[in-house]
Amino acid sequence: MKPPEPLLAFGAHPDDIEFGAGGIIAQETRAGRRVNFVVCSRGEAGTNGTPAIRTREAKAAAKILGATVEFLELDGDAHLEMKATHAFALAAIIRRVKPGIVLAPTVEPNQHPDHWRLGTLVRDATRLARYGGLKELRKLPPHAIGQLFFYALSPGSEPAGGQPILLDISAPGVVTAWTAAMSAHASQLQTRHYVELQLACARVRGLDAGVTHVQALWPNDPLVFDSLTPLERGARRF
Repeated sequence: MKPPEPLLAFGAHPDDIEFGAGGIIAQETRAGRRVNFVVCSRGEAGTNGTPAIRTREAKAAAKILGATVEFLELDGDAHLEMKATHAFALAAIIRRVKPGIVLAPTVEPNQHPDHWRLGTLVRDATRLARYGGLKELRKLPPHAIGQLFFYALSPGSEPAGGQPILLDISAPGVVTAWTAAMSAHASQLQTRHYVELQLACARVRGLDAGVTHVQALWPNDPLVFDSLTPLERGARRF
């Protein structure tokens, strides 16, 4: 059987991917999918933790989830700007990794500005990655991804319109690994209960779907299936 194509996840800060999609990542790596994290700052503007500490935490968390992690230096934490050069840099990574699926933060504006800006830049980059005539990217062959999904870091950053897809992460060990990965970002847990928030959201969604824990993703484009069979399972249990 052909292994699944890689999953490439982008985060604006060292903990974004773990908090927003860590359960999904844990499940995918356990199923044999290769997962790469790209973190676009060192958390320089954070109230707690130095860039060196946050870099170590990110590496430890990625290891727990079975992913690799690299850092892309853009404008720094809380200084991310919408630049074509950034989109080209992200597109170059997409061409190098050749993912089937890309994850990025939602583009809802009422959240940390780095989140929605990065989500927008990643969306642009997925298009640029497939354009063969861009001189900035000619060193790498074009690559078209299968799907871009957005993850939310808080209830307030969830897209207002459209239904998410729900990933059942109730398999043994998945939530445990996810919790451990989030907890690896100890510097960020000193003033806010981020782990409890994410677990509570996953638990509520899971109960509503008739399982223990669920994480949500929002597709950038309509999903295409060749059968109704994968669509037989719904989330309405109450």
